[in-house]
Amino acid sequence: MFGTSGIRGTVGEEITAELALEVGRAVASDGYDRVVVGRDARESGRVLTDALTAGLRECGADVLEAGVAPTPTIARAVPRENADAGIVVTASHNPAPDNGIKLWAASGKAFDSDQRDAIATRVEADEYDLRPWDGHGSLESLEDSTDQHATAITESVSIDDPPSVAVDIGNGTGEITARVLSELGCDVVTLNGQRDGRFPGRPSEPTRETLGDLSALVEATDASVGIAHDGDADRMLAVDETGSFVPKDVLLALFARETATDGDVVAAPVDTSMAVDDALAAVGASVSRTRVGDTFVADRATQPNVVFGGEPSGAWIWPDETLCPDGPLAACKLVELVADLGPLSSLVDGVETYPIRRASVSVEEKIAVMNQVRDRVSERYDDVDTLDGVYVDVDDGWILLRASGTEPVVRLTVEARDESRAERLEADAVGILETAIATMAGIRS
Repeated sequence: MFGTSGIRGTVGEEITAELALEVGRAVASDGYDRVVVGRDARESGRVLTDALTAGLRECGADVLEAGVAPTPTIARAVPRENADAGIVVTASHNPAPDNGIKLWAASGKAFDSDQRDAIATRVEADEYDLRPWDGHGSLESLEDSTDQHATAITESVSIDDPPSVAVDIGNGTGEITARVLSELGCDVVTLNGQRDGRFPGRPSEPTRETLGDLSALVEATDASVGIAHDGDADRMLAVDETGSFVPKDVLLALFARETATDGDVVAAPVDTSMAVDDALAAVGASVSRTRVGDTFVADRATQPNVVFGGEPSGAWIWPDETLCPDGPLAACKLVELVADLGPLSSLVDGVETYPIRRASVSVEEKIAVMNQVRDRVSERYDDVDTLDGVYVDVDDGWILLRASGTEPVVRLTVEARDESRAERLEADAVGILETAIATMAGIRS
């Protein structure tokens, strides 16, 4: 029922008003009595939010309705309002036909696996604490959540010489970024600023391929940096002052190096580049690797000495501020970095990167195939980690083979400190995967 980032799927198929009603009932029945609820700009969110709110109230929970707002705005509101939980109706970076549900704990961190399992169990068992006519929960409008979020960001950054900035809102909920940067003195121009859950300007997910208009805008103006958000603004990616896309691992390295000091720890997933390790080693800090998914990064960010958590997808977490990936906060932190240290292109050039290979292979029985992969890798290599898939450290590089959590594919990633070594590691990883697939095909026949 739950993926690593909540419930997500196509509206009218996996995602229905009936499901939203059931999740609302389950959350309230599991003891969450005061719940913040909001949604992204997708039109389907209206019906889903109505159903979700009805389920919550029907089982006695009081609802604080935040309306259309960024996911980090809603997550931040949960601890501030002394709520027991938060729920966002959003499919994040997924395309317009999709929608979903994200759940947030009282701390403002995403529900952990035990909390998600408890909700899923109630839904599957149809086990709800339905209240009588006089036991339904209340509904209250939460009108100042965006203002509170904006104030918190403004207080967390300081920009002495505000640059010009271009912000691609992506037709989502991230206009708070343009607002805060303007309040901080930046000259801001926006792109795709009209909220529209059909995402007519570009696909909801910001990538090198989808940010062509932002790159052109930055290149044609005096903007020092270009910022881009996904549909619910929990992600943030960037282009430099020349219009060039900033590689995701490099952006992670820049944030990590700027935040961490000697002895500090940064949380990042197993598929993170060695460039991040090297950048942190230069300041005496280190990386603590997690499973892939920003919820796992957030879990690790609660541990002592972890000062920052990041996932190259564009999810950035400063645990002293919030345990939710906060795209608008990250945007302002990046602009602060550029204002303090100079051109973003120079900062990017200062991060040493290495050859990296990524591929996805369609696999029908991905779990069985990964079991075969694990056996073969263990026979061939000494340093094998199975935290998330099969990770092999070979000193001058690494291999990662892992089953996708959402698709029938196995993802392959290799990185090495020189091109020829990367090619050899890739060939080895491909050979291991092909052998595993052939073995399973032989077993089936």
